[in-house]
Amino acid sequence: MTLSSSSRRSYVIRTAEGKRDEVDISMIPPERIRNFSIIAHIDHGKSTLADRLLELTGVISKTGKNKQVLDKLKVERERGITVKAQSVSMFYEYKGQQYLMNLIDTPGHVDFSYEVSRSLAACQGTILLVDAAQGIQAQTVANFYLAFGEGLSVIPMLNKVDLPTAEPERAAKQIESAFEIEADCILKISAKTGLGIEQVLPAVIEQTPPPPGSADKPFKALLFDTWYDTYVGVVCLMAIKDGSIRRGDKIVSNHSGTKYEVMEVGVMHPEQTPTTLLRVGQVGYIVCNMKSIAEAHVGDTFYRDRFPVEALPGFVPAKSMVFAGVFPIDAGEFDRLNESIQKLTLNDSSVSVHKETSAALGQGWRLGFLGTLHMDVFRQRLEEEYDTNILITSPTVPYQIKYRDGTSKFIRTPADFPDANIMNDYVESTMEPFVISTLIFPEKYLGSMLELCTTHRGEIQNHTFIDESRVMLKCRLPMAEIVTDFFDKLKSKSQGFASFDYEEAGYDASDLVKMEVLLNGEAVDALAAVMHKSSVVVAGREIASRLKDVIRRQLFDIIIQTTANGKIVARETVKQLRKNVTAKCYGGDITRKMKLLNKQKEGKKRMKRIGKVDLPHEAFLTIVKRAE
Repeated sequence: MTLSSSSRRSYVIRTAEGKRDEVDISMIPPERIRNFSIIAHIDHGKSTLADRLLELTGVISKTGKNKQVLDKLKVERERGITVKAQSVSMFYEYKGQQYLMNLIDTPGHVDFSYEVSRSLAACQGTILLVDAAQGIQAQTVANFYLAFGEGLSVIPMLNKVDLPTAEPERAAKQIESAFEIEADCILKISAKTGLGIEQVLPAVIEQTPPPPGSADKPFKALLFDTWYDTYVGVVCLMAIKDGSIRRGDKIVSNHSGTKYEVMEVGVMHPEQTPTTLLRVGQVGYIVCNMKSIAEAHVGDTFYRDRFPVEALPGFVPAKSMVFAGVFPIDAGEFDRLNESIQKLTLNDSSVSVHKETSAALGQGWRLGFLGTLHMDVFRQRLEEEYDTNILITSPTVPYQIKYRDGTSKFIRTPADFPDANIMNDYVESTMEPFVISTLIFPEKYLGSMLELCTTHRGEIQNHTFIDESRVMLKCRLPMAEIVTDFFDKLKSKSQGFASFDYEEAGYDASDLVKMEVLLNGEAVDALAAVMHKSSVVVAGREIASRLKDVIRRQLFDIIIQTTANGKIVARETVKQLRKNVTAKCYGGDITRKMKLLNKQKEGKKRMKRIGKVDLPHEAFLTIVKRAE
């Protein structure tokens, strides 16, 4: 049953002319509030389901043009993926009672699992959405265990049951086998056509418990998301755990002890809509004169001034897993690019930023990302939203060096990696990050997937059949192998049928070396790389060959060498340009020709001794693009 227009109007109060409508939610008790999210593998229909629920509850009109309403970034709409979790509040009438339904739409890609874990902390239930045609995928498994670990009520649903290729019975058996959920409890819907959508919210109300907490206790709230607004500063999205908050109240951050005055409270409906107050169990935004995103620590506990409370558990901070150098293609664009990166990181606090200087590329930044897709999305937003031309170097992972005196150091750039002498005299071990990866694919690709994992230094842990034709493989892999071409090879070898997910598994000892590129004995810092010893020969020969193709010939030989641990791995030579100095000799004694040739030879020697090889910026761009 949907909310009638007359009953919806009872929740909207018209404020002074020119101001936004204000929604009054003070009359809804906590037992009639449901906080829930939608989790699924990428492209299983989360955002489409959210659109149908918004139409069902009258938050948006049924125009037929509603596509990814909650995906507000241009890159999200272009790629058809969710990058940032978004929340929305809906009013729904069920059995004669009005309910406040707070929905959080979450990303589906492994790089943004941090967004998912933050969103689940503000919920009591979650819809586990599975594509009836594709069945369970790797991120489905990962998200289920995230929700299970939070103790949430999981409501399974099969989406896209209207497709000709849909196999709802087989997908239901997979859910029953993998998660021990009875197949009879699974709802079958189609978010695109609206089939079965009217069953979704009643199922959420019946199976999701109301939020815990007491209205009589002092105010306590969990900060689980933030974004930056040009006019009001930082907007904080909070889950109210106890008490209530209204405009004019003073609140304190448990993390920093900083005091703020509340300027506005409200809910997302679907845009920012002010309310009279926020009460226990509700999810809403708070504007409190916070000027910098650095002041807002996600997972922080806020309480009313002079009424301190016990801090909530919070979250483990987002950890950068992939690092890359970002440089302007035109050095004159440095200041504009710096401003663009600062603006973009205001709304993406998971990106770490450190300034870096390269002899070949000039001034730039070393940025840390959650994964390679996160890096690619950040690059696309820089180029499209801020019209910048940038060069991103090959991604690397953070390594750890353990010294014999008991100290350790994290290495984020190849330039920080110790040279061969220090390695031999002072370093006890080198360590690299590992991940536990989950691969799900049809049985006929089992051999190819095992081969792929072992050739990327993977350690097979186990594999199980989730139904008669699909296999789930667990494998321990070095993170460095994943950030290169692993995912492309995975899709190629499985013809696009395999899905992939991973989680951190700590650091382990590994035989790491630093490979450097020398041009006539001079190191090129921008082309240095840290890698496993087994990969050095192949990588060294490849980059030497590519450099030979892009470096222009000069008046002396250019010797290209790749080295590791003080040993030459590969060598190529760009032959010198040679002028025909004997062309003017039409005869005479041979000694005349020899004199001219010896004079040229001496000039070449002097040129090689004092001349320097200039690696053009265009040549470096060519190498990086080919590597990508």
